[in-house]
Amino acid sequence: MKRRIILKAGAAALALSLAPTLAPTQALAQEVVKIGLILPMTGPFASTGRQIEAAVKLYMQQNGDTVAGKKVQLIVKDDTGVADVTKRLAQELIVNDRIAVMAGFGLTPLALAAAPLATQGKVPEVVMAAATSIIPEQSPYVVRTSFTAAQVTVPLADWAAKEGIKKVVTIVSDYGPGIDVEKAFTETFTKAGGQVENLRVPLANPDFSPFLQKVADAKPDALLAFVPSGVGAQFMKQYVERGLDRSGIRFLAEGSVTDDDLLNSIGDVAAGAVTSHHYSTAHDSPENKAFVEAFRKANNGMRPNFMAVGGYDGMHLIYEGLKKTGGAGGEALIGAMKGLSWTSPRGPVAIDPQTRDIVQNVYVRKVERVNGELYNVEFATIPNVKDPVKAAKSN
Repeated sequence: MKRRIILKAGAAALALSLAPTLAPTQALAQEVVKIGLILPMTGPFASTGRQIEAAVKLYMQQNGDTVAGKKVQLIVKDDTGVADVTKRLAQELIVNDRIAVMAGFGLTPLALAAAPLATQGKVPEVVMAAATSIIPEQSPYVVRTSFTAAQVTVPLADWAAKEGIKKVVTIVSDYGPGIDVEKAFTETFTKAGGQVENLRVPLANPDFSPFLQKVADAKPDALLAFVPSGVGAQFMKQYVERGLDRSGIRFLAEGSVTDDDLLNSIGDVAAGAVTSHHYSTAHDSPENKAFVEAFRKANNGMRPNFMAVGGYDGMHLIYEGLKKTGGAGGEALIGAMKGLSWTSPRGPVAIDPQTRDIVQNVYVRKVERVNGELYNVEFATIPNVKDPVKAAKSN
């Protein structure tokens, strides 16, 4: 009985600590708008954290650290890519640091871990990377500036069918976005008359070799791959070791596999890969050329990738939302973010007011060598794409 009372008291204390009511000292602290940036800065997904942090800091450098008359303070935390760490950091940032916004979230499990705390604390959660469709449905305070895996995969399935490809084997990492890619491609491609065999690889410590051998044995017209940003180099290396680059099997992928940040290190094995995504460093627009030049200048020549543009646009969304609310956070801020639209380095974007997901162009690209470097060169544009998973639910 005593243990039960103590547990109830602890839960009540946590609820009170996450409550939005401002103490006098906190009201004073709100003259500073604190943004908690939770990212995998170490571990296998460190490239994601590095890209997003660099883009966020670039945006603040270009637009100042004051918005709506209030000072913006960025607090960066490393969750190492582990969901339990993400949850603990989010709670500390809300309770101890009194943040107005939390942002980042390099993988789906990390974004999902923070969502209940966003709801309890009434703190907007800006997802700059994670790509599973369900994430915004877990809290009314979640808004996304990255993409959804299904959103960028359906156009590739359409393209493959039109190209006369009949049989495809898919290899995806076995977690939310990978399952979304598999489902979106399979449903779209089979409706067009194609055949698909699906293979899933563990997210932790993946060994792709046995799965690639199954592809070699199946002899499909094409392989469709998805692995998280940062793992593409390992996948492509094992793809070559199995001789699939010389097999006549066409290589298709969700664009995370040919991550712009890592593409040159993957090397010529990636040349000719056809992918679909919402951003390429090679995107031909004045906004993107300015973004790439500024990003490289600020980061010792590092090339921005799709994670960087998610972070850059995430900060734009936060700044513009704060301008509309006069610096207020909470429900007012998430409301102000709904329906915002602007021209991003990736092209025209908008926040769907119903789903809080991003609406954007999707590009079909081919890896080519340009001026001595490998790039994802866009050759087709599908405009104003919504997340198809939620679109199907609303029909």
